[in-house]
Amino acid sequence: MSSSIISKLPPVAANARRVFMVRHGEVIPPNGAAHGVHYGDMDVDLSPLGKKEATAAAEYLSQYTLHSVYSSPLSRAVYGAEEVRKSRSFSSKQETLTLPGFSELCRGAWRMKTKDEIGLETYAKFNGCDESVTPEGGESIMTVKNRVMGALNEIVKSTPDGEATCVVSHLWVTRSMISDALGLDPSKMNEVDIPTASISCVDYEEGGKAQVVMQGFKPDVGLEKSKDTGN
Repeated sequence: MSSSIISKLPPVAANARRVFMVRHGEVIPPNGAAHGVHYGDMDVDLSPLGKKEATAAAEYLSQYTLHSVYSSPLSRAVYGAEEVRKSRSFSSKQETLTLPGFSELCRGAWRMKTKDEIGLETYAKFNGCDESVTPEGGESIMTVKNRVMGALNEIVKSTPDGEATCVVSHLWVTRSMISDALGLDPSKMNEVDIPTASISCVDYEEGGKAQVVMQGFKPDVGLEKSKDTGN
């Protein structure tokens, strides 16, 4: 669902709470490295393109009224959240709230390494949720998903019925939320496509039922394609 041809979403049902999920834009790889190294929860800067992508996502969301905006503590996500706040109406007076639960997957000993340096077999096992290959000092996919869902439950509870909230975060954070809403096995999370600065949307009804309204939508505003080979 990456096309720019998408109509405005229907209003939130009276018994539901909507969460818009935005991934941050393209980054500048840390320490002068090339795209493809893994940085995870390192606090890396957005590229000029990444900032434009964040603005494009925010401009798309400006057509919706939001109750509040949440963000990962990492600066690349905070930038996107602040773009969302710039020109819109809110149903609450809350400032952007950062929640550690929305931080990106910690890569531990795999920071600044490529897939080849990690080992393709080991990398594939990790993405398939094999916790035995979790890098030293890092997190497994299930560890990330559990903390993300804890943070998500917190913001859903804080959102009034019939209203929408936005969270700006990261690849594995958004994968965690979308895969849970879709009922996917955690071993399939790696297959969930979430482009840089894309927008996903899930409606949560009373009783915990989740409906994915939009996944990985990226407004087409004529920007060049981002480089997204490491995270």
